[in-house]
Amino acid sequence: MRSLHDCPAPAKLNLFLHVTGRRPDGYHLLQSVFQLIDRGDTLHFDLRGDERIVRATDVPGVPEEQDLIVRALRRLAQEYARRHGHRPPGIDVAIDKVLPMGGGLGGGSSDAATALIVANHLWQAGLGQDELMALSLPLGADIPFFIFGETAFAEGVGEALQAVAGPDCWYVVIEPGVSVPTDAVFSAPDLTRDAQPVTILDFSRKCESSFGKNDLQAVAARLFPPVAEAIAWLGRYGDARMTGSGACVFCAFSSESEADRVLSHVPGIWTGWKARSMARHPLKSLLQSIE
Repeated sequence: MRSLHDCPAPAKLNLFLHVTGRRPDGYHLLQSVFQLIDRGDTLHFDLRGDERIVRATDVPGVPEEQDLIVRALRRLAQEYARRHGHRPPGIDVAIDKVLPMGGGLGGGSSDAATALIVANHLWQAGLGQDELMALSLPLGADIPFFIFGETAFAEGVGEALQAVAGPDCWYVVIEPGVSVPTDAVFSAPDLTRDAQPVTILDFSRKCESSFGKNDLQAVAARLFPPVAEAIAWLGRYGDARMTGSGACVFCAFSSESEADRVLSHVPGIWTGWKARSMARHPLKSLLQSIE
């Protein structure tokens, strides 16, 4: 096989996000539940006749050298060469970009994870899931989750994952029109870093989006007023909260019709959309169907 097109890179929501401490190296210790949703970017892969890794689509604001997709594929190519004694064929990657940058939806991390999974398949590199997760971790703490590929209770810096049953529901998501830099939130002096640890059983007993809170939300809302405004507006319809370090805000609903009703009232100054929770990454089914 020399190409694989229409490969999904779904978004995630943090159903809660607690900051429980900080390591000596400065990384924050977190607890969260990562929930996949059925909205995301789409990637297309074609093997080349040379050894170059090429992003075939321009992504405004992201130089190719800094793109997580390119960096991830270069790491995988190095590992391939170490194992096989020669480099893999080059690869072109085209992207249909839907997810906003700085939105807390994990778009860049999801793109990189999809690239690693697909290239591992096209190159027949032979890495297992745990090996791909370990390879990706230095590039970003969210990437291993997307390779893990199912609803997960996360600890550590976000890399220690356990499968957990999440809610079957619909979400309304609002993009407030700002990009929130993760570093700005985590470095804020008023960020609380001493949340009481919870267990996976604590979440499973409730198994709903109203469990816990997002400890990063207060800081992001202070630094970026549109985030606070979106939370206040969507909060009229339920337990609205920010995902990740922001900026996107979401609220869960039990039916698509409820989500549609709320979506019809979203002010025109924002981008709003709906998505359904997913228990499993759709790329797994896609690859199984072609094996």
